[in-house]
Amino acid sequence: MLDIYKLQDTITKSTHFENIQILKGSTMELKHEDLVIQTLGKPLIESPLKLSKIDGDFLTNYVEEKERVLYHNSLCKIQEEIATGHDPLSFEKAGPREKIFFDPAHTRVGIVTCGGLCPGINDVIRGLVMQLHFWYRVKNIYGFRYGFLGMIKESGLQPMILDPDVVSEIHEKGGTILGSSRGPQDVGQMIDRLMDYNINLLFCVGGDGTLKGAGEITEEITKRGLAISVVGIPKTIDNDIGFIEKTFGFETAFTHAVESIRTAHVEARGYQNCVGLVKLMGRQSGYITANASIASQDVNFCLIPEIPFDLEGGNGFYKHLLERIKRKSHAVVVVAEGVGDLFCAKDERDVSGNRKSGDVGIFLREGISKYFKENGVPVNVKYIDPSYIIRSSRAIPSDSIYCNQLAQNAVHAGMAGKTGVVVGNWNNSFTYVPIDVAIKNRKFIDPESMFWLNVLESTGQPRWMQNKPRQKN
Repeated sequence: MLDIYKLQDTITKSTHFENIQILKGSTMELKHEDLVIQTLGKPLIESPLKLSKIDGDFLTNYVEEKERVLYHNSLCKIQEEIATGHDPLSFEKAGPREKIFFDPAHTRVGIVTCGGLCPGINDVIRGLVMQLHFWYRVKNIYGFRYGFLGMIKESGLQPMILDPDVVSEIHEKGGTILGSSRGPQDVGQMIDRLMDYNINLLFCVGGDGTLKGAGEITEEITKRGLAISVVGIPKTIDNDIGFIEKTFGFETAFTHAVESIRTAHVEARGYQNCVGLVKLMGRQSGYITANASIASQDVNFCLIPEIPFDLEGGNGFYKHLLERIKRKSHAVVVVAEGVGDLFCAKDERDVSGNRKSGDVGIFLREGISKYFKENGVPVNVKYIDPSYIIRSSRAIPSDSIYCNQLAQNAVHAGMAGKTGVVVGNWNNSFTYVPIDVAIKNRKFIDPESMFWLNVLESTGQPRWMQNKPRQKN
């Protein structure tokens, strides 16, 4: 699994992918100490959950601190590690502890949601509030408005008081009742705001930028010697956070994306020489595009940032698309937005520091039309961009379940005094991952994986659409 977590030390981009270099030598080699979770102190308070430590009594057992989830699921890999005299690499297992650090009667909690909208944010907020209120009996819960901006006193934004009545029906709606924003804020001012409200536990719901901010907040809290726990809940529709198998909202995203692909397929079949073109989310990782392509079974070309391809030339994408149209008179193309970084990037960055991509959907629509005209073949391109419809939708049931489980495990972590941690899922178990480890590693689709082979088998597209021969790294 480690090979899909490559640190991108050098990525040079061109319109023909010729200069892309992902240095394999920069792969982060994990050590046991990298996965140690920081705690605020020894938990001494009896948990109010009243669970069990005995099998067979029809009560769920507490998770012991020593319980771990194996990093590798390969017996060969595990045997290799044992043969070196080391314990196999593993994550701390998430779940309720018998002893907790914070006294629920005096605990004050803050929740903040940041970054782009994503299905399931309200589900997570609701799950946090319900878990804190009913199970841990925490009564003082504040929701900071409009992301980290609301954690700055000078913004004038007052936090929302959250309780079960306020959040009871929010999971029926998309978006976030707390609002969101992008861009960094002064860490010192944010911590001053936490101190103003005597916050003991902060939940940060967001993607890599948000988690980076949460990590900086944790560092400053540690420097000041404060007993404030910071717990991250991974929100990125692109599913690209390191060492976390699935982020919430991702499953909802590619489920709705399938409907857009089906629409494109209907349009493409309804006209002669018609291309149904769909652009989906995925700034640097193509998980939504790839999963939606497999799920729909209607896609002929799946274009993602991880797989290099040329547009023109004898083995370029346009040539293969033209051949498909001549054979079948229709085609469906799905492209991840991040491909725009490679063909039509802008020399600009957003407030979060991310490079702005050009609209690769419009770029390809115009490029396809031009190429076909130059080759004397009429073509009709139907372009669909469902991005904002997907982002603002409510979570599908399976995602709602996952959101609630993430929220519950986040509360278990925070109440036990764990900090600088993000809740994840690995080998079908919920885990705790240090924030600094998660944000250092973006998750990419491995071109040599069985998953990418599944995509090729589903689409029937060429394995390689570059004019130069493939080179081994």
